[in-house]
Amino acid sequence: MSLLSRVLCVSFCAAALTVPLAASGQGSDPKAGDKPAQAAPTTDAAKDGQRKSDEFAEATKAINGPAGNPECVWLGRRVVGLLWRDDLDTAFRHLDLYDRFGCPGPHIQATFRCVVRQGAIDPKAPESLSARVHTCWLNPAVPAPPTASAANPAPTGTTPR
Repeated sequence: MSLLSRVLCVSFCAAALTVPLAASGQGSDPKAGDKPAQAAPTTDAAKDGQRKSDEFAEATKAINGPAGNPECVWLGRRVVGLLWRDDLDTAFRHLDLYDRFGCPGPHIQATFRCVVRQGAIDPKAPESLSARVHTCWLNPAVPAPPTASAANPAPTGTTPR
């Protein structure tokens, strides 16, 4: 390798390393302290990963058979959530994968029935849907909450004396 080739190679590598460093410094306030802002998403991601891992372990303990396998839990919960949001095309594509992994189809049906029986979900709180799907996945026989008419029975027209 000639001296000119080496010089060009070294200068190219040095330029490649300094351009990203200079670009990352543009438009940022040096007083703003970027390190705490970068640390927060990392810890949130770690907590989210730990939460998901705990949910899979909980499902494995609570459910006998393949419906408790992590791949079945992950895909099945996604299918139920997509069905609730009326995204049927995506739900059916996920359902094909769910079947391919040997996961039980009746568990999807029972879980979706449980989610629907529980009543409306606030669309502004997406975590409530995932929490309900998780609860119903673990136990599809969760009883539906009492309706307003069951909680407050209508008067029968007779008065007690």
